[in-house]
Amino acid sequence: MKETAQILREKGLKVTPQRIAVYNMLLQTNSHPNADMIYRALEETNPTMSLATVYKTLDYFKHLGLVQELNVGEGSARYDATVHCHPHAVCTCCGKVVDLEVEELTNLHEKLSQPLDFAVSCEQLILYGTCAECQQERTLAKTV
Repeated sequence: MKETAQILREKGLKVTPQRIAVYNMLLQTNSHPNADMIYRALEETNPTMSLATVYKTLDYFKHLGLVQELNVGEGSARYDATVHCHPHAVCTCCGKVVDLEVEELTNLHEKLSQPLDFAVSCEQLILYGTCAECQQERTLAKTV
């Protein structure tokens, strides 16, 4: 895998410690954090980084195709460093966002372009429901 600094340089970005920290964090997580979550996770090790820097960095990354922005209905965007088209599931109880590894739901834009006679470039499929952990908590709460 390419070094983060090299990836940023290839995209025409100035390499800064803050940009490296934000991108590395997104590459190393599958929690789909929002800007505030990223800021809070990195503020101890990057005390000079502001929340505004995180927002600007994410905007640069989004426009350059380094991250994808997810609107899951929370009022703030979530971010994913896995930029190929793939579906997500959102727990309406705890807010967890997870990638769905379901072949039938992957690359729907390729599967539907011909039958729809529509040149779909990408899709953003988000399923809403209750995760296994929250289902289990609800079941336990009912039995108590």
